[in-house]
Amino acid sequence: MERRTFLRSTIAGAGVIAFSGAMWDTALAAPAQNGPSPYGSLLPADANGVMLPSGFTSRIVARSSQVVSGTSYTWHNAPDGGAVFPNGTGWIYASNSEVGSSGGGASVLRFNSSGTITSAQRILSNTSSNCAGGATPWGTWLSCEETSSGRVWETYPATGASAVSRPAMGRFKHEAAAADPVRQVVYLTEDQTDGCFYRFRPTTWGNLSSGTLEVLVAGTGTSGTFTWQVVPDVDGSPTATRNQVSGAKHFNGGEGCHYANNTVWFTTKGDNRVWEVHVDTNTFELAYDDSLVSPGPAPLTGVDNITGSTYGDLYVAEDGGNLEICIITPDDIVAPFLRLVGHNSSEIAGPAFTPNGQRLYFSSQRGTSGSSSGGITFEVTGPFRV
Repeated sequence: MERRTFLRSTIAGAGVIAFSGAMWDTALAAPAQNGPSPYGSLLPADANGVMLPSGFTSRIVARSSQVVSGTSYTWHNAPDGGAVFPNGTGWIYASNSEVGSSGGGASVLRFNSSGTITSAQRILSNTSSNCAGGATPWGTWLSCEETSSGRVWETYPATGASAVSRPAMGRFKHEAAAADPVRQVVYLTEDQTDGCFYRFRPTTWGNLSSGTLEVLVAGTGTSGTFTWQVVPDVDGSPTATRNQVSGAKHFNGGEGCHYANNTVWFTTKGDNRVWEVHVDTNTFELAYDDSLVSPGPAPLTGVDNITGSTYGDLYVAEDGGNLEICIITPDDIVAPFLRLVGHNSSEIAGPAFTPNGQRLYFSSQRGTSGSSSGGITFEVTGPFRV
């Protein structure tokens, strides 16, 4: 049993009412530590500049400003957050374009069952700084604008139908989103040094045109209990959404967000943390904190986008550090899974698995050139744990 799971079970058995404040901090705080990767150490870089464990291979599937092989579509600049969607016997990879001044948006790569690209298409245009986002259970990609009055855009990867703005989900510096089909809500992160963590409750599940935006309310500690409170004015003007609710918990630079099995994980780049929110028990804790890794140095810094495998492993991409995707295992071990060589002025973004869990897609936003027009989108295949 995981250490955190064991501690939570112990607390539950003793009666939650007896624990509060610092006692919750002691009981719940058991962030991941250095350890051996389940895949072994990294080998020297391959021809694509990717260091991988034994048994894994990489290929480049798209380059910014270049036509995608087998199509007539030119891949977008500054590829960022992404997700994979099943599509018949194949799949689709959706990717944001983090270009400002209405030059952003999102595109898709469509694959057949053998992994061959069959088409590529723009699915969102004329938006700004589309950083991360999230997939919905009904097959749409929520592309989030990382601007002070940013919007969530619902896009349609399978058909390429016109994207729709979802203002009911709030106007703020959006980063990522994660859908929770059990509670029928969408969780949202905010990339501000004093950003908040939100959830959106649509009036009708599957329709994001209306609903209620709520913010997480909790104390200043790194673990404890929380509640949700309604944000009165979702357009964030004149008062920013993060400042409307007294007692809202503030996080230092919200980034990636991932939901699975009654838990939502999200990252905060300002303090290199991965937060673990148990939405079934309304408790939260740290899954990772680079300052608590002992002995150091911490393997994971510049935490950014996050995704999970069907096995339960978390994969966290770095914006900074030594340009790695690190794995955090269910038994609280953190270790490098891959590293890019020669991408010193870039960041890794958009990690996402195919439905069978055997292919991982991600991008180097600025590639080896350090320019948004030099972005590279990769695929890694191998014996992933499923």
